[in-house]
Amino acid sequence: MRIFIVDDDANITRLLERIILDKDLGEVVGKSNDGIDAANQMKLLKPDICMVDLMMPGKDGISLVREIKSLYHNIQFIMISETSSKSLISQAYESGIEYYISKPIDAIEVQIVTKKVTEKILNLRKLNRIKKMFIDDAIQKDTSNNESLVRLILHKIGIMGESGTLDIINVVDYLIGTGQNLSNITITDLLSRFTENPRSMEQRIRRTATVGLINLANLGIEDYMNEIFVEYSNSIYSFEQLKIEMDFIRGKTTKRGTVNIKKFIDGIVYYVNRNN
Repeated sequence: MRIFIVDDDANITRLLERIILDKDLGEVVGKSNDGIDAANQMKLLKPDICMVDLMMPGKDGISLVREIKSLYHNIQFIMISETSSKSLISQAYESGIEYYISKPIDAIEVQIVTKKVTEKILNLRKLNRIKKMFIDDAIQKDTSNNESLVRLILHKIGIMGESGTLDIINVVDYLIGTGQNLSNITITDLLSRFTENPRSMEQRIRRTATVGLINLANLGIEDYMNEIFVEYSNSIYSFEQLKIEMDFIRGKTTKRGTVNIKKFIDGIVYYVNRNN
């Protein structure tokens, strides 16, 4: 496992690193003594496990966990603290912490907890591989209609099951079925044909498309020549906005990439028509 350590006490950081290495619990890929620096490093390193102190200057452990969890759901956090406050511990669990190590640090406790987290990560990866295998097989076998083709695209960019999935499918199917083009209709007018509250529908679509943008940005950071990244980075999204999101993830800017809904939907319509 790739482990990142965050603690404002250098002695604690050194002790944890020595335990991890001595007990062969994983590889320490990074260390930090404050939450702000840790957030920037973790966006680049994307570790499997983060051991994080609850109370730190700049950005406390709970704030750090919430920020990173909103971007990378798979990173597991182990909270380290000497506090006995039930309120703070409760907040920690609510933020996404599932495991807790008390100070002063005990090597056996670190070993037991880290092994539990590692086992959880490995089980989740195995389950995700099985799920992906079945989903890929089912989608690839059925591309006989517009909906199946849209689902295949949404699946590739990792947004199947998001709140706006059905909205996107319905809109694309309608545009293809009627032969309409978004160049001569506004998004509001288009969505008004599906609901009395087009604003809410637009927000669902935008949130879902934004998740796809984030997923593609992470793919591009990991592998710039990834076939999904190459295929969709400038067709359903703006490559310029994708680069901005990549810089945000790397911690180079506070600005995030944005989604052009017309381009997003038009791009999906193009791919469906091309494959029909």
